[in-house]
Amino acid sequence: MTAEAPIYTLSEGCPYADPSTAQRFGNSPVKGLMLLQDTQLIETLAHFSRERIPERTVHAAAVGAWGEFEVTHDNSRLTSASFLNGIGKKSKVLLRISTVGPERGSAETVRDVRGWAMKIFTEEGNQDFVFNSIPVFFVRDPIKFPSVNRSHKRNPAKNTADSTMFWEQVLNITLPDGRWLIPSSSFHNNNQEGIHALMLLFSSRGLPSSLRQINSYSGHTYKLTKEDGSFVYVKFHFKSNQGVQGMSLEQATKLAGEEPEHHTIDMWNAIERGDYPSWTFCAQVMTADQAEKYRWNIFDMTKVWPHADFPLQPLGKLTLNRNPENYFADIEQAAFSPSTMVPGIAPSADPSESPSLHPSPGLLPRAYADRDGAMRYMTNYGDDPNYVRSSLRPVTFRGSLGANGFANGGPEHEEWVGKVTAYASEVTDDDFEQARAFWKVLQTAGEQESFVDNVVAHLKSAMARVQQGAM
Repeated sequence: MTAEAPIYTLSEGCPYADPSTAQRFGNSPVKGLMLLQDTQLIETLAHFSRERIPERTVHAAAVGAWGEFEVTHDNSRLTSASFLNGIGKKSKVLLRISTVGPERGSAETVRDVRGWAMKIFTEEGNQDFVFNSIPVFFVRDPIKFPSVNRSHKRNPAKNTADSTMFWEQVLNITLPDGRWLIPSSSFHNNNQEGIHALMLLFSSRGLPSSLRQINSYSGHTYKLTKEDGSFVYVKFHFKSNQGVQGMSLEQATKLAGEEPEHHTIDMWNAIERGDYPSWTFCAQVMTADQAEKYRWNIFDMTKVWPHADFPLQPLGKLTLNRNPENYFADIEQAAFSPSTMVPGIAPSADPSESPSLHPSPGLLPRAYADRDGAMRYMTNYGDDPNYVRSSLRPVTFRGSLGANGFANGGPEHEEWVGKVTAYASEVTDDDFEQARAFWKVLQTAGEQESFVDNVVAHLKSAMARVQQGAM
């Protein structure tokens, strides 16, 4: 049976006979003033100039899909989070995978970290994960975060990609006699704690063949908590069940010209033909006692926890199985906040994590105190009290430990975590140890030469002094 065709209406639901006509003064062909009383004309033109929303400062260009998360193991020893407990339990998921620096419409086959923004719809609220396709980051001091991203974007004067700007952050130092000293060194030379991340970016992982063939990592250290107040530290991993595969610089350059939406097309077609991509969700688990004794600072986002020390423990499986019905409505408008955590998952003392929880506020009101404001279209909670601790309207509160099942590990561990103080990290030889280990991995994989070629291809257009500083 054929579905009944929808009725054409204006935005307020009024039926209209013809979508291509407009009212005007006069009856001569192609002559006469248009009338402001023509609601259809004014509405159509007004909407056209307003149908785009400002794109994200970073992570503007993205591929997205719907899917499901399934619990595959007994995780009750680790967390009380409902969506992670009960083998076979499934939760709906929205996933958005993005490049970081390029704008919307840019070629997708560019060398860049991929962002992994994921919303899991659970019975205890939404769980948002905002991960990256490499396990470490370029900086560990959160105040440097805007600078590292700006250095990877467009030159503000020329409005072009700029290798000099990528590598160079000029530090103007005033000498006692008033002269300026302008050192010739790069952002990454001045912030050498990011050498491991930089090497990963210029390896094959920086140019994925398909977004179905990337891993994603929390980078940040989280806590998994239980209702009894106990907790463990974790780093999360999504490991691709399709394997991890990169492409050559030559392939990427060719695709950028011939099929700039290569990753979008690849993901869409795979899901459309029923070849659903999947990832195994794992955690590296560390106790508070292990954290205090570990050789590396577990809250340092420039460091990994070697799997030999803390092996991956599988928790569940993510499968993407449905393409968006409308990209703008499903993917472009999707908002993700690292602060959105269900009971059983909590932040740690990771100094890069806590500031990231603030700039991404939730977009929905908390039951019952938050109301009014822009774009309120639901019941706005009627005549319920708009303040907390009211006796006029019973409200159920779950749990006994406050937000996110907060657990602190006791006074001795909190003393180890640290008290409030001024914070700025320093680069030590430890910051190069994991980078040296990755260089050996590249040797084993036969990728050292291509790594050098990738760096040279990017660095060759930078200023000579920046090239020298990078070397």
